[in-house]
Amino acid sequence: MGTNQNDKKVVLVTGSARGIGAAIIRELAKCGYDCVINYHTSEKAAYILRDEVTSKYNVKAIAIKADISKEDEVDEMFKIIEKEFGNLSCLINNAAIDIPKVFESKRTQDFKRVMDVNVIGAYIVSRKASKLMLKNKWGRIINISSTNGINTYYPMCLEYDASKAALISLTHNLSIQFAPYITVNAIAPGFIGTEAELMDYDKEFIEEEISKILLRRPGKPEEVSNLVRFLLSDEASYINNTVIRIDGGQYGS
Repeated sequence: MGTNQNDKKVVLVTGSARGIGAAIIRELAKCGYDCVINYHTSEKAAYILRDEVTSKYNVKAIAIKADISKEDEVDEMFKIIEKEFGNLSCLINNAAIDIPKVFESKRTQDFKRVMDVNVIGAYIVSRKASKLMLKNKWGRIINISSTNGINTYYPMCLEYDASKAALISLTHNLSIQFAPYITVNAIAPGFIGTEAELMDYDKEFIEEEISKILLRRPGKPEEVSNLVRFLLSDEASYINNTVIRIDGGQYGS
């Protein structure tokens, strides 16, 4: 028998110590989800987030270090998840890296590293998660792609753009593979005003990007997390194999 919306759900959000991932953890914990916070380098932030959500909401949350591009580390992460929770209901493939450089300075190993984390990592985690979800004949997978994978491109981050386009292709294939029990969708955020986004770019670039957004402002991480919450809910049970942009009406590149 499948899981229903009243059952206690467990969500894994990869790369969730900071930014959009942390906003998703906060929103889902507020809604009663038990949470797995995955991190690779941001250990302190991950444990602060864990303590925050467990103290504010009546949920269980754990933080697990794992480089999702390494299958052995993902295997260890899922051993912990099974031990602590016994199941997994929802997966948000949020972890991603970007190595922006002028084209002439790009290295092949940088391209490979971005693809390893952003695409192969999402595949590895989805494959492991699906085994737990299919046991219960219910599951949700959401891949956090980007408008950079659709029609907003920057040669400085061409490997990132390629990875986000590949993640959309992965979404379509996995939705077919895991049907009818697991829905698989992608969210494509535009310019979201995370701490990293606002600190890593100069004022001129930020103003230029905002000028391409019809709402004339960056998005908020919480606006992405609201969409994630909806897609995990029963109200979105007939949404599958779909890419949803959340970009304030972004145009141009």
